[in-house]
Amino acid sequence: MLIELKNIIKNYDNGGVITRVLQNINLEVDKGEFIAIMGPSGSGKSTLMHTIGFLDRPTSGDYFFDGENTKDFTDDELAKIRNEQVGFVFQSFNLLPRTTVFDNVMLPLLYSENKEGHDRRVKDALESVDLGERMSFMSNQISGGQKQRVAIARALVCDPKVIFADEPTGNLDSKSGGTVMHILDELNKEGRTIILVTHDINVARHAKRIVAIRDGEIVKDEKVAESERMHSKRSED
Repeated sequence: MLIELKNIIKNYDNGGVITRVLQNINLEVDKGEFIAIMGPSGSGKSTLMHTIGFLDRPTSGDYFFDGENTKDFTDDELAKIRNEQVGFVFQSFNLLPRTTVFDNVMLPLLYSENKEGHDRRVKDALESVDLGERMSFMSNQISGGQKQRVAIARALVCDPKVIFADEPTGNLDSKSGGTVMHILDELNKEGRTIILVTHDINVARHAKRIVAIRDGEIVKDEKVAESERMHSKRSED
């Protein structure tokens, strides 16, 4: 078991006004799974991903990551996990605009304790998303689809245990979005754990399991039939 959430609650306190965002979330994710989290705007799906991805702490409950309860981890310990064991791909790419593709992918390695072979790791990550010939380009000189592939390479460069993708096709045309989803599919086939947040059912059907959330609660958790996954992929070709 890679991820286990037990009775996770997340509230936000704004000047004494409590907003309840996640309520009694229980979720298990095995190593090598590909799951999609779906829900309408305001359902709590992005908050759930931020909580699982150590970008935010739960208000209460227990979160086990790779067998360890992270409840009492220090901020430094959580930062180490974020840097070395998880990778993020966001809708808006989050690249440094006047910086080369190579240096954007290098960024997470600057905070890594492992100082060996950084250049080779960056090149391997970029080649894995078919951007080896673009590494010297500035990130504002490439297309939106290529930017998202750079973001995937950046997420891969530290060899994480899980990749979180928050609406990774949201700013892309259908062809570029299909390319991004194909890359995520291939990474999952290689054994990577993928957790995807999306509002698009066709994107969600690339996953092997869909978790639906509404009003901060999980209302459905179902496996995706192989026929549905194949249909979704064919519709993007």
